[in-house]
Amino acid sequence: MKIALLGYGRMGKEIEKIALKRGHSIVIKADVNSSYNITDADVAIDFSIPTAAVSNISNCLNSKVAVISGTTGWLDAYEDIVSLCEKSEGAFLYASNFSLGVNITFEINKQLARLMQSQSQYNLEIEEIHHTQKLDAPSGTAISLAEDIINETNYRSWSIDEKGKHTIPITSKRIEGVPGTHTIKYTSDEDSISLNHTANNRKGFALGAVIAAEWILDKTGVFSMKDVLNITNE
Repeated sequence: MKIALLGYGRMGKEIEKIALKRGHSIVIKADVNSSYNITDADVAIDFSIPTAAVSNISNCLNSKVAVISGTTGWLDAYEDIVSLCEKSEGAFLYASNFSLGVNITFEINKQLARLMQSQSQYNLEIEEIHHTQKLDAPSGTAISLAEDIINETNYRSWSIDEKGKHTIPITSKRIEGVPGTHTIKYTSDEDSISLNHTANNRKGFALGAVIAAEWILDKTGVFSMKDVLNITNE
């Protein structure tokens, strides 16, 4: 499989290592303002920056090249990309996090939210910690966790640090060398319940991205990691 890396930072380089070990070739390594012919690739993996993601993904879809994206901070244009994918009969997959462990945590988070819905004595908060090079805050993973809780409960919104009866506060911290830590915490006067995922390195994210790229090849439609991992709502 010929892979285009749209974004060749730390994640791009980690993805390259794993892709080569799995027998694939890297035909494009693009940073911002790079020129390239996307049709040289079978599939593109976008880990660029928020201001470049929409252009990258659109170029792939218009060129009939399957694309997966792990770039966050651009999702106000998500529905436009979905429409373009459907119009072009392309293949697109977005994930706020490609880690297998994180995607399992997403499912546990939803189940925990359902269990806690009737327990009004608990206050909820989400904390995310990442390396200092991460450009967006809160992380896409933290937003996904919050939105999954909103879909399962009476919470109506999330906010950075702001607390409210129907608002989930998200605290973002940037600490050198931290790949990614996410904690969902329910606290009452009597006790606390925490759900935590800690990434030890970037390899889990990179492996998941390569697996998603392998999976999406020759498919048509809009997908998520639930499709890749065959996670159902049953």
